[in-house]
Amino acid sequence: MSAPASAGDAGQAHPSADGEPERRAALARVLRQGWIAGSVASVTSTAALALAGRHCNGSWTAPINAVSHWVWDREALLHHRPTFAHTVLGYAIHHGASVFWATLHAAAREYLHPGKPPTAAGAALTGAVAATVDLGLTPRRLSPGFEHKLPRLALVAVYGCFTVGLLVGTGLANRDRG
Repeated sequence: MSAPASAGDAGQAHPSADGEPERRAALARVLRQGWIAGSVASVTSTAALALAGRHCNGSWTAPINAVSHWVWDREALLHHRPTFAHTVLGYAIHHGASVFWATLHAAAREYLHPGKPPTAAGAALTGAVAATVDLGLTPRRLSPGFEHKLPRLALVAVYGCFTVGLLVGTGLANRDRG
């Protein structure tokens, strides 16, 4: 025989069953959108890094290599030729950071504007916040690194390309919704 329900238990569903499927679905949407949009933003901003690097200091890979300073410290800033240790690692770190920012963007969209199409203003705000944090608030050792290789105008172009990639990637990730 089971114990009688107390007055406080009457009519309450099991806490994990209440809204859990929708929370899981929302998390899955955020992670999927973050991965797709972040990957597109990573590719577009890496293209801008490479073009700016070639134009500003004669090396397609120097700004990408600079990102590997997270691991190699100042030594990474000296490498202008492609290497596995600097170029591939630099790209991997940049890609991870792009996915991080895109996932924050996706989470904000899911919370503030669920089911709504992506907007240029939302992507621009995320790009501006990313640039401000990356270049102004982050300790030197965790900064992007490419700011040591490129002038300010090139950095604006890189974050602009990140923003465009974020908007396009968010649209791609959400094209089957609604």
